[in-house]
Amino acid sequence: MSEPVKLTDASAYESFLDKYDTFLIDCDGVIWHGNNVLPNLREALSLNIEIHDGEIFGSAYASAYYIKNVLKFPKEKKVYVVGDVGIIEELESEGIRYAGANEDSNFDTSNWDFANIKQDPEVGAVLCGFDIHVNYLKYAKAFTYLNSNPECLFFLTNDDPTFPANGTIYPGGGAIAAPLITALGRKPDGIFGKPNKPMLDCIIQHLNLNPERTCMIGDRLDTDILFGINGGLGTLFVLTGVNKEQDILAMDARIIPDYYMASLGDISVLDK
Repeated sequence: MSEPVKLTDASAYESFLDKYDTFLIDCDGVIWHGNNVLPNLREALSLNIEIHDGEIFGSAYASAYYIKNVLKFPKEKKVYVVGDVGIIEELESEGIRYAGANEDSNFDTSNWDFANIKQDPEVGAVLCGFDIHVNYLKYAKAFTYLNSNPECLFFLTNDDPTFPANGTIYPGGGAIAAPLITALGRKPDGIFGKPNKPMLDCIIQHLNLNPERTCMIGDRLDTDILFGINGGLGTLFVLTGVNKEQDILAMDARIIPDYYMASLGDISVLDK
């Protein structure tokens, strides 16, 4: 396996750019941390880079798009959601009916009774994602749908164990889904976020991309970079997030990008 090329000067940067027409850029850890844009990125983002509606693909969007347009989920069925408002908005945008989410966020334990867990016969799938309001009621309902109906589909928006914020890391969507996976003893039928292929299938279908002329830019090796490798894309790894330079240069490194650089913000320096 060849060593990655480090972009440190204008010549290397220009050679890199000549190879690609399209760039898929992870945001958290590459462009910002939490609500803060990373150093040098303010100048880089002033380079007349245009971003249009329909060019931002999150795992929630990929989930809704794939369920509707690829899986052809029946219109008479609902998706039970363990997740926050972002997932609901994406399902609504695709015209997919749903249950759960906010309606099960207010969990009154003082009146708890297992007999209160009622099944909606229209639910045909469970979609689990990041949920800051996750509770036992949501887990119990999701488990019941999946455990009692072998035909009920089980999806994750993503399986990231953690995500970076405020200079550290916190449990991610994969950690939210772990109790369900453990209780069911069953793997999900589909995982839509990186590094899994369904998200790339959605992007390629939506934008009609040529994978050979497309580069994935990210800060996390086991999601962003592996996503690019799995999809036959070029890959650029930046050192502003979860993984560091030693993770790709070590003798036992398993995931190797094509290129890497200290920060995407360095583009503004190399471009001069």
